Amino acid sequence: MKALKLTMGALAVGTCLTAAAPALAQAEFTLVVPLATGEDNYNFKAMQAFSQHVETKSGGRIDVEVFPGGTLCASGRECFEGMQAGLVDIYQSNFGEPGNLWPAFGGLDLPYLLRDDQVAECVFDDQDFMAFLREGMLEETGNVRLMVISNSGGWRNFATTEKPILSPADVQGMKLRTIPAEVQQELVRQLGGAPTGISWPEVYTSLATGVVEGTKNGITDIVSMNFHEHLDHITLDGHAYMGGTWFVNNEKFNAMPDDLKIIVAEGFDIIEQYLRAYPKYAEVAAYKTFTDAGGTIHALTNEQKAAFREASSGMEDWFTGKGEENQAFLDRYKATIDACVASVDAHLAAQAR
Repeated sequence: MKALKLTMGALAVGTCLTAAAPALAQAEFTLVVPLATGEDNYNFKAMQAFSQHVETKSGGRIDVEVFPGGTLCASGRECFEGMQAGLVDIYQSNFGEPGNLWPAFGGLDLPYLLRDDQVAECVFDDQDFMAFLREGMLEETGNVRLMVISNSGGWRNFATTEKPILSPADVQGMKLRTIPAEVQQELVRQLGGAPTGISWPEVYTSLATGVVEGTKNGITDIVSMNFHEHLDHITLDGHAYMGGTWFVNNEKFNAMPDDLKIIVAEGFDIIEQYLRAYPKYAEVAAYKTFTDAGGTIHALTNEQKAAFREASSGMEDWFTGKGEENQAFLDRYKATIDACVASVDAHLAAQAR
C-alpha cells in the first residue's frame, strides 16, 4: 500500500496501535489502485478504509497500492484500458465513463429518473439488477468487473459563474462543462446549451478564465475543489445521482482463493457505506461555505423542476434510438426504479402510522 503507508502508519502511531499490531504475512496479491482525485478527497479516504480492512483481515496476504491525483493514469479511458491490460486492479468512476465501454451502461445517467437517495440506494442494492450490470460489463469488456455502486458527491446540479439557471430557457447558448460522457452532454444540448468536455484538473482554471460559464457538479465537489471561488449560483434541479462505480480486475479477483474474495468484497461494502453517508453530512458545511463566499442557492419549485423534465423529455428516445440493447437496458432500469419507489414509499408509510 505504498501511497497509503505514511498516512496509515501515522494513524497507527497516533492511536498507540503500532506495538500491538500483529506481524503480517508476505503479500500473495497486490491490488493497484489509481485515483483521479487527491488525498483530501472522499474517494481516497474510502480507499484508506478499504485498504485497512483487506490488509488487516487478510493478515497481509493482500497489499494495496494507491496512486492518487491521476499519477498512474490520466483519464477514465486510460485507466480502464490499464485494467483490461492487467495493469490496474481497482478503479473508481462515474456512470458516464463506463458507458464508453458498454454504451447501455450510460443509461444510468439519464436525467430525473432517480427520485432521491433512498430510491437510488435501493436500486443499486438490488442483487438481480447489480448482477445484470456486472454480467453485461464483463460480457462487453472481458476483464472489468463491477463490484458496488456508491455515491460520488451527492447530486449533480447546475452551477454558474454569472447568470443563474432558473428555467430551461436560461441554458440557451450557455457553455457548460460536462464530463466526457454522451448522456451528460446530450442533456445540455437538449436544453439548448453548449456542452464543453473538460478534464477534472482543468475545471477550476476554465471557470476562472471564462472558458465555460458553468459546470454540472455536486456541492461537495464544488467546495472541495474551490470552484466556489468563481461560481455565483447553484440551481438545485438534482438532474443526476452522482453514482460512484467501483470496478475490479476480474482476472486478479478470480485468481484469489474464496476466503480472500470475501475479504475484498467486504472491503467494497465498506467503501459503499462510507461514500453513501459522506455527502449527506458534508453538504451541509459545503452549502454554508458557498453562501459565505457570496454564492446564491436556488431551490426550485415543483413547477420549475417539471419544466426541466419536460425540456429534457427527449433524452429517453435519444438513448433508446441508439439500439435495441439500450431499450432493453432502460426497461430493466425503470422497472427496478418503480419497484424501489413502491418499496421506499411503503417503508415510509409504515413509519408514519
